[in-house]
Amino acid sequence: MSTSAGSTGVEEILPEFEGYRRELCAYAYRMLGSSFEAEDAVQETLTRAWKAYDSFEGRSSLRSWLYRITTNVCLDMLDGPQRRAMPMDLTGPSTADSPLPPPRTDVPWIEPIPNGLAFGSDPADRAATKDSLRLAFLAAMQHLPATQRAILIMREVLRFSANETADMLTMSPTSVNSALQRARATIAKVQPTAEKSYDDTDEEQRKFVEAYVHAFEAFDMEALTALLKKDVDMQMPPFDFWVRGPREVADFMLTLGSACRGSKLVPLAGANGLPAFGHYKPSDADPSVLEPWSITVLELDGDRGISGLNYFLDTEKLFPLFGLPPELRV
Repeated sequence: MSTSAGSTGVEEILPEFEGYRRELCAYAYRMLGSSFEAEDAVQETLTRAWKAYDSFEGRSSLRSWLYRITTNVCLDMLDGPQRRAMPMDLTGPSTADSPLPPPRTDVPWIEPIPNGLAFGSDPADRAATKDSLRLAFLAAMQHLPATQRAILIMREVLRFSANETADMLTMSPTSVNSALQRARATIAKVQPTAEKSYDDTDEEQRKFVEAYVHAFEAFDMEALTALLKKDVDMQMPPFDFWVRGPREVADFMLTLGSACRGSKLVPLAGANGLPAFGHYKPSDADPSVLEPWSITVLELDGDRGISGLNYFLDTEKLFPLFGLPPELRV
């Protein structure tokens, strides 16, 4: 960063800014749908804030001022026609005997975010905000114009007042409330019915997750399908291909997915407030070497079962993000 913080020493300013990094990253992620873009947005925010600190007159809180800058950064980044998506947003369900289409490199896919980038240490804050990191919510948000997206997050996730939101967006409170109503109407049309939240302190839900690991590593499809809800969805970005229902999931695993037999799931600290794993499968060249296959994110409907199987296959980018090694040996 260039030196332009006036008489206030950089060592005094940066620790204050850094205290907001994680929540700003979670906000930018909700806006952008990409962990990497969110980190870039926060870095740009802190750079702009440091350069402009002399102009901060304290008429709003430092937190609000940083959110204003982050919003402007995100709006700049969203200045384009494309929106991020999950496979379910692009096509209807396939069947397990359908040919796997080529990966879609032209689609900007929604990416998972490690819990460590999105949540602080406060359990109450995590409980209050984790539903807004659900993959279905993020996909629904992509249907909103960028400013409506910011308003919905500020008002309903971050609980800023209409006046605070208006000040950050240089709008009138009336315009903010009008845009919020339009955003709510759009979300109500496109978002699936909300499921019960995943709670990692809930013993029954933890048993579902542990049973999934055992069933998948044993490649026991009977045990695995017993854990799945009737309307479970399985998605695999960057393929615009997905299947619905336990039978289709099992048939896929036993055919196109059979290379995953003998896989190892490495537990992660979570992604998007959900249980997540680094999934390694045996290498074709040397079965004693396990190579990255996916960041797996499970969605649970309370203690009713697994409702979503999300396999993010861009391992070259995502495994380093989650701190995973490039291979395992058995």
